[in-house]
Amino acid sequence: MASQPDCLFCKLVREGEHVNSGDGFVAIEDLHPKAPVHLLVLPERHIDTFRDVHEFESDEAKRMLEFVADTARKAGLEDYQVVVNVGPGAGQTVFHLHWHVLGGGRPFE
Repeated sequence: MASQPDCLFCKLVREGEHVNSGDGFVAIEDLHPKAPVHLLVLPERHIDTFRDVHEFESDEAKRMLEFVADTARKAGLEDYQVVVNVGPGAGQTVFHLHWHVLGGGRPFE
């Protein structure tokens, strides 16, 4: 699915300050961090939620996971959490698939 004009994360993909980018993905800092390091990994193209992961091409999901790991490594994280919220009941507030990378101490404290 192409970029959505009203999607905050589509705008951040296009215009945001990226801490990592490449291979169809970007990483940005979370505006409301829940850990000392809290990054968001976003696909450049719009996909609403993890439920729609079937829309990825065959190797795209693998590349996204590799990008998540690369982003954590570049942030200096050895131990970290990777979280994806699926739907409003699980805390998803922006409907553009994204992964939270949390580290640098005990997240959620």
